[in-house]
Amino acid sequence: MKILLVRLRLIGDVVFTTPLVRALRRQHPGAHLTYVVEPLAAAVIRGNPHLDEILEVPRRRGLDRLRDDVAWGRLLRRRRFDVAIDLHGGPRSAWLTWASGAPLRIGYRTRGRSWMYTHPVPRPADLGPLHSVLKQWPLLAPLGVGACDPARDAVEMPADAAAEARVARWLAEAGIRDEHPMVVVHVSAGNPFRRWPAAHFTALVAELARRDPARRFVVTSGPSDAEAARAIVDAVRAADAQAGAAVRHVEFEPAELRALTARAAVYIGGDSGPLHIAATTTTPVVGLFGPTLAERSMPWRDRRLPAEAVDAGPLPCRPCRQRTCAPGDFRCLTRIDPARVVAAAERLLERARASGLRPQIETSSEAWALGPGA
Repeated sequence: MKILLVRLRLIGDVVFTTPLVRALRRQHPGAHLTYVVEPLAAAVIRGNPHLDEILEVPRRRGLDRLRDDVAWGRLLRRRRFDVAIDLHGGPRSAWLTWASGAPLRIGYRTRGRSWMYTHPVPRPADLGPLHSVLKQWPLLAPLGVGACDPARDAVEMPADAAAEARVARWLAEAGIRDEHPMVVVHVSAGNPFRRWPAAHFTALVAELARRDPARRFVVTSGPSDAEAARAIVDAVRAADAQAGAAVRHVEFEPAELRALTARAAVYIGGDSGPLHIAATTTTPVVGLFGPTLAERSMPWRDRRLPAEAVDAGPLPCRPCRQRTCAPGDFRCLTRIDPARVVAAAERLLERARASGLRPQIETSSEAWALGPGA
């Protein structure tokens, strides 16, 4: 049997499909699994042991996009897939699923596109508290796949040996050694509705550094937020020279970010792609949630692995669709007190020490090991 999976767009969304890929392989061990993805998120599944093939569809605009879609539709039809599953539900992914000509085509029941599938399934509410991994699980029902358990079907992203080597060199050049508890703080977000204030990040890093001078901090960001990340580092250094000496800023590609996070004592960041990459390691995670819900996006993995969510509490405007801030002051983010994030990070660090979690520097899907008392 030949199965086609289509999931376009964002890194975090592709991370959330990896439990589904594992479950499909377990249910149909002899199937040939092909995954269609856009280049930005391809690193998430590159080297995935449950996939036989990855096809990267260019993300272009205008007539180029139209030509690409026609060409890719023809290519997929020639491959003669038996099953095609649209894990996205957007117009382009629906077109590619339909164009494949697979006799069994599964996708979300969506106005104007349901006819493209032989088996449309109800789509859960976008803003509901159901986890993103579970929201797509009904797409597997026609193939006989059972329930999803995070301990068995965790999110995953294969380690990349070349990326690990690059990160190791960078850490050595930065003077960050194994004896330094490393805190990774990601300050970027996909949009301003998920961006915690820079002053809060500054206070967070300064306080964690004050509590343990042995700690080292790596402030990561995407290219669009590099200036803001550097400003945070500069502010920490201006406030406390000793703490500032322990802080570095870097921009890493997804595979490198995973390698860096796998070495960390704790990861702290908002609800964005890097948080979900962090979830594919066993590193403790502190997630900052503004307009989105922790129930929807927290690490989907073994519950013994430490993770905490911090948010502003119940608000009448939360969750929201992140189009307009109704109150106008982004209170779901600004009301997340840095002291609460510091406390969450300290709890996770202590829990990791107590449970016997220890860093392991190796090319594997596990960056930490559970000790005998876990």
